[in-house]
Amino acid sequence: MKRKLQVFISSTYTDLVEERQAAVSAVLKAGHIPAGMELFTAGDRSQMTTIKEWIDESDVYMLIFGGRYGSIERTSGISYTELEYDYALEQGKPVFAVVITEAALETKIKAGGKAFIENENPKELALFRAKVLSSISSFFDDHKDIKLCIHESLADFSANRELKGWVSADEVIDTKPLFEEITKLSEENRALKETLVSLEKRAAAVVPSKADKKTETHEELFNILNAIEVKVPASLGGGKEVKRKLLDLFYGSKDALINGVTNAVSASEAETFLYHNISPKLQVHGLTMNEKVPGARYRRSYVSGLGSAFLAYLDKDIIRIRQEKELVQKKQAPERTPSVPAKRTK
Repeated sequence: MKRKLQVFISSTYTDLVEERQAAVSAVLKAGHIPAGMELFTAGDRSQMTTIKEWIDESDVYMLIFGGRYGSIERTSGISYTELEYDYALEQGKPVFAVVITEAALETKIKAGGKAFIENENPKELALFRAKVLSSISSFFDDHKDIKLCIHESLADFSANRELKGWVSADEVIDTKPLFEEITKLSEENRALKETLVSLEKRAAAVVPSKADKKTETHEELFNILNAIEVKVPASLGGGKEVKRKLLDLFYGSKDALINGVTNAVSASEAETFLYHNISPKLQVHGLTMNEKVPGARYRRSYVSGLGSAFLAYLDKDIIRIRQEKELVQKKQAPERTPSVPAKRTK
């Protein structure tokens, strides 16, 4: 966005009218906003109060220093121009000044007379001039020097990102969509964190703990599950209610349980049966785990690390049993003896 800096232009009034107009023109040409006391209308508040407010609202303070000290503020005995300069410094405003050269001042005095020279407060003028020259300042002989100084100074100040400036309303970004996007991303981030915590818990359970190994071995789990019978409803048992061993149901439904079954309203009858009737019995032995699904109102049950290890044990055991049966069948098969042709008798 293109910023327009507000530049407060300070100077004595009657002796620097043309110089101030040149400064205002240069600021406008540079694309910024000039401000000065001659642009303000009279009000009920004191002049210094108004000046301070405008300096506060401005981004940069510029002083055009001529041959006059200026009007005196009664309470302090200091000119308004010097009070403006001091206040800008106190507020930490970027300040730059253009000071008239001795030759240019002599020319103005010859052309306009006493209106361009300080007769009442020459000592104060000299002290103020010394103060200004001790900070950032440059000299001018004519209007071109003032315009050049403004052009160079504002180019530097425009690069200062700390200066707020003014921005056109049509260039201001509508932050509502951005706020909504941030809110959405925050919710997604929260859900991802919950998922990450859940996955970390599952990862920690992949390898059975020593306590699990001590509690029930795979062989013990095999015997326990093989001894438990579960009623399977007729709708899932081929038209009639049947009893199946928990071991067979666990192994036969391993794919569904590994992926996870839920108690969601939209779940199938088979998934609901596994969640409510099979998973709790397996969870007692640490073979399944339950979790709340992030961002949903239902829960999910899935095979634990111990359950995965037990299923792997069953796979190996089934392969071993098959191999043993095949070996027995081969041994029991009758051996074929080659037929020997009978001897011919004469």
